[in-house]
Amino acid sequence: MSFILFDTCLGWMGVVGSPDGLRRVILPQESKEAVVSQVGGREYPFESRDFASFGDLPQRLKRYLEAEPVDFPDELDLAGTTRFQQSVWQITRAIPYGETRSYVWVASQLGLPKAARAVGQALGRNPVPIVVPCHRVIGSDGGLVGFGGGVETKKYLLRLEKAHA
Repeated sequence: MSFILFDTCLGWMGVVGSPDGLRRVILPQESKEAVVSQVGGREYPFESRDFASFGDLPQRLKRYLEAEPVDFPDELDLAGTTRFQQSVWQITRAIPYGETRSYVWVASQLGLPKAARAVGQALGRNPVPIVVPCHRVIGSDGGLVGFGGGVETKKYLLRLEKAHA
């Protein structure tokens, strides 16, 4: 596993990867220590802190947080996740920058129109926020329902995208 830590306009972030792709994105935190504590050694036995293995992903994440529309075509390593979760994340990944969709819409795309709650649970387990833009999925009534980084971060990301879409 590889891990890098970098500073952004909103705080420190981290990314974790394997030879098969990106495993985790840690949303902005107040300190390096907060990022490291979220990654910890519990889940990932880090062999190196290899910046090169992530290409320009840290720079793209920084630019994204500075309101630049950025693509994230990065390969993902979703080992240990379910096919349902992967399907939800694949659909979510296709939601265009600056747009939102509802949990019901995502469930309908799966052919499971009554599975909105299961979609929400899968999005709550998204290990790579921003790259899989789960913040773009909202309640049917337009409400900002849940987000691993907090509702305020979700609101910020949606405002940032709408202002520059």
